[in-house]
Parts: sequence; structure tokens; C-alpha cells
Amino acid sequence: MTEEEVLQKTNRINLLFDFYQQLLTEKQQMFLKHYFHDDYSLGEIASEFQISRQAVYEHIKRAESVLEEYEAKLRLLAKHEQRQELLGRLGRFETELPAGSADSFRAITDQLSELD
Repeated sequence: MTEEEVLQKTNRINLLFDFYQQLLTEKQQMFLKHYFHDDYSLGEIASEFQISRQAVYEHIKRAESVLEEYEAKLRLLAKHEQRQELLGRLGRFETELPAGSADSFRAITDQLSELD
């Protein structure tokens, strides 16, 4: 796996974690936070929890799988990304509107952005 692919995977897991964190077990949350947020190695996590590196690896892989399963069913991240894309496209129209309309338009798009 290239460095760019690793970074993309890390970013995706972090985004999925933001959406579905509360649906994971406490242990899954801790391991994912240490590994993806805090950049701990498998060995460091294993040492902290006094388990094998293999056990840490399996916990993390299972948690990643659970996050992907939630996303496949609920699609919260996909919908969020789609909303962001649409808001970006709407933002380009703002400059074409008369001043009074542009302010109202901006207020509405700001409210939509805050929903996420």
C-alpha cells in the first residue's frame, strides 16, 4: 500500500469514526483512537493493554469492518460528502444573485452547513 493510500484509508476511518463512534464498543473506540488519531503503533497499544500485537491488529481490523458495515447500511458519510459537494456548488451561484438575495441565500447555505 502506498503512502497516499494509507493516508486515504486513515482519513476515511477517521471520518467513519466521527459518524459511528457511539455504535462501537468501548474497546474498539479506544484502539481506533490510539491507532488512527494518536498514531500509536500496534506494539505500543499492545504494551499499554498487555495483550499481543496480533490481538490489537484483530481488534482494529474488526472495528474497521464494523465501521464499513455501518456506512454500507446507513450511508451517513456518503450523504455528508454529497451535501458538502452540493453546498459548494450552491456557493458558486451566490455571486450571481442581487445583494439582498445573496444575503438570504448565504444565510440558508450557512444553516445547511451547520446541520452537519
